[in-house]
Amino acid sequence: MVSRSCANFLDLASWDLLDFPQTQRALPRVMTVPGIVSELEGGSVDGSISDVNSSTGSHERKIIVANMLPLQAKRDTETGQWCFTWDEDSLLLQLRDGFSSDTEFLYIGSLNADVSASEQEAVSQKLLIDFNCVPTFLPPEMQEKFYLGFCKHHLWPLFHYMLPMFPDHGDRFDRRLWQAYVSANKIFSDRVMEVINPEEDYVWIQDYHLMVLPTFLRKRFNRIKLGFFLHSPFPSSEIYRTLPVRDDLLRGLLNCDLLGFHTFDYARHFLSCCSRMLGLDYESKRGHIGLDYFGRTVYIKILPVGIHLGRLESVLNLPSTAAKMKEIQEQFKGKKLILGVDDMDIFKGISLKLIAMERLFETYWHMRGKVVLIQIVNPARASGKDVEEAKRETYETAKRINERYGSAGYQPVILIDRLVPRYEKTAYYAMADCCLVNAVRDGMNLVPYKYIICRQGTPGMDKAMGISYDSPRTSMLVVSEFIGCSPSLSGAIRVNPWDVDAVAEAVNLALKMGETEKRLRHEKHYHYVSTHGVGYWAKSFMQDLERACQDHYNKRCWGIGFGLSFRVLSLSPSFRKLSIDHIVSTYRNTERRAIFLDYDGTLVPESSIIKTPTPEVLSVLKSLCDDPKNTVFIVSGRGWESLSDWLSPCENLGIAAEHGYFIRESSKKEWETCYSSADAEWKTMVEPVMRSYMEATDGSTIEFKESALVWHHQDADPDFGSCQAKELLDHLESVLANEPVVVKRGQHIVEVKPQGVSKGLAVEKVIHRMVENGNPPDMVMCIGDDRSDEDMFESILSTMTNPDLPMPPEIFACTVGRKPSKAKYFLDDVSDVLKLLGGLAAASSSSKPEYQQESSSHSHVAFESII
Repeated sequence: MVSRSCANFLDLASWDLLDFPQTQRALPRVMTVPGIVSELEGGSVDGSISDVNSSTGSHERKIIVANMLPLQAKRDTETGQWCFTWDEDSLLLQLRDGFSSDTEFLYIGSLNADVSASEQEAVSQKLLIDFNCVPTFLPPEMQEKFYLGFCKHHLWPLFHYMLPMFPDHGDRFDRRLWQAYVSANKIFSDRVMEVINPEEDYVWIQDYHLMVLPTFLRKRFNRIKLGFFLHSPFPSSEIYRTLPVRDDLLRGLLNCDLLGFHTFDYARHFLSCCSRMLGLDYESKRGHIGLDYFGRTVYIKILPVGIHLGRLESVLNLPSTAAKMKEIQEQFKGKKLILGVDDMDIFKGISLKLIAMERLFETYWHMRGKVVLIQIVNPARASGKDVEEAKRETYETAKRINERYGSAGYQPVILIDRLVPRYEKTAYYAMADCCLVNAVRDGMNLVPYKYIICRQGTPGMDKAMGISYDSPRTSMLVVSEFIGCSPSLSGAIRVNPWDVDAVAEAVNLALKMGETEKRLRHEKHYHYVSTHGVGYWAKSFMQDLERACQDHYNKRCWGIGFGLSFRVLSLSPSFRKLSIDHIVSTYRNTERRAIFLDYDGTLVPESSIIKTPTPEVLSVLKSLCDDPKNTVFIVSGRGWESLSDWLSPCENLGIAAEHGYFIRESSKKEWETCYSSADAEWKTMVEPVMRSYMEATDGSTIEFKESALVWHHQDADPDFGSCQAKELLDHLESVLANEPVVVKRGQHIVEVKPQGVSKGLAVEKVIHRMVENGNPPDMVMCIGDDRSDEDMFESILSTMTNPDLPMPPEIFACTVGRKPSKAKYFLDDVSDVLKLLGGLAAASSSSKPEYQQESSSHSHVAFESII
């Protein structure tokens, strides 16, 4: 079912500018589990009730969403009907091996066929019933702009580190292609919504074609169980940040519960982009990397995909494979075979591989006549001038090598540029002495894995080839360090494909290596590849997805943001907005109130350049302080001088400055501190250390307080600043091990201050004095906005169990902004805080005797305007 709230995304994505017709509901009302599909194209736009089931069944399914379905389609020439079969080589089909046979899979994606609009409904029914597949039919113009346009000419080159520096070197960003991408993702989301049971089903999205799909799905179902795996590289932040829609794609991925990458490098680049562009930090908990995103934890999974062993071994057992192996053995008798299997692609490095072979024959003359490179060229997946240029260079280089180093009956480079049958390709894998993968950038590349399995062979193949079952198996791999499988192949010779001399040297080393070492390397690789197949990869990912989603229903969710900026705020069930009516009612029924307020971000906007309090703030504070039933304190990290100057009109206002290091009950009292100047000798040790880090870290500064020294790095490079902060923290902790101070790391800061100095302890001190003076509070309210205020919240919540209090007070711990907090209440912003304080001030004024009301009428007018 499609919600109207999701349809709103199309308006924001400028769907009408594309002039594409909205697709009809081609999917019939047929469910694979019992359920209800709404007849209306409408739904709730209230994020708080967006988790309405589209199916009431309890049967758990895995919904796999990808650009293409794992199907092969062709039209019967006699009947004209469409015929469909499973694509046995599809990763989406092979991943089912990791699950039990009774696990249900539902596939959603496009068909690699042009199905007319009149046939789409019938095809949808057939695919759902026969294959459990739901097709997405994109209008032809949208399909071209979506896949060939944005995916292949923008995302694919960028993710492989290719920037459109010149018009003839890649395509410049085109907003119309981006709109087609978003619109196509919206159609995919509509298909998912038609069949999903959001409480039971797990949705697994595959690859970069659908990076904003999670936003649409999370918008409709706040608690959807959603995973995403990126099969391509993720570029470094310097490359990725050039993309004009970079934030939309990042936020799309962050609307998932689990994100998968082939290597740590790819994950690290993604995390760096989140840090630099969205200000998000990550942490590792018990081996799992997680990003806190508005109360939700987005987990990161690092695991390269594997191959389907059974599929490859079945081909090895074919008679045609054995016959081809014998043919290769006879054709290249006495020769060393090097195998390359690559798409005709500018990133596969075929021409660099050939140049390296040319250098091999130049440098190691004894290899001439004894080594042959078999280069299988798979058909190109894309077209364009770059592909044509790569193909031309490949043929010219191969021709030059063969003319220079070839002879009668010997051709050093053999290019096989045609569609090679599976059995033939498998035979070459099994007979090659060395496999050379020289890609300059590749997401994964499973060629090395296939080579290892084929070199291991099977009993059936051994019998056909007359090989003893217990004969030693060997293999040698020379792989580029820029491909995704490289980290998992620790026994391979890793090379920089751009350094052709080093590649030539590596090939020479591989060919002359001793049999024992080759056998040991092969055994190591075979053990890994055979135990980390595609089934293991899929099962491992799904287990982590289940773990990532296990707390979904333990929190309340709010949908916030418009368009592709949508995200879900996930907070404790007890966390709610503080109602003015509720607190005013309690306020009027209490006699001894303690009110603690942060300053920056609570009374004055954090983003404001002017930090002095407004007349409205001063008026409200003065009215609250003039009520004899109130004890009001400003608890801030700011210095005492500025606070006492700014707040001087409020004579009865208490101030706890520098996180409670200095305390004053009113302007008539003196500042107090429990620390003497002699206790600050540690500053002479800290300052030179901090200064050295400041000089070494451009953009960092030192803040000098009477109670503390703070090193700030918010204006430094995010990665370098964070790294330096960790180093400074370790350095200071070792230097100050025997000093009565604490070293704390906060958001973009490292702070050193005396032990026992915190906002929480300051609040405890004030409440303790009230108890000593015979005025134990029966209401405690605390409002703050940042991490340091969490100490206050924790402190006042602990007063519930304080044995010194005759009875537990009414507690109101309130944070500013909807975010994870120890507080049980929230207010949206500073204006909400002022409205609430104005309401309390009005309640104080109305309860005063008549003569007091007249004397304070001027202040009542001021805060009445706030309400």
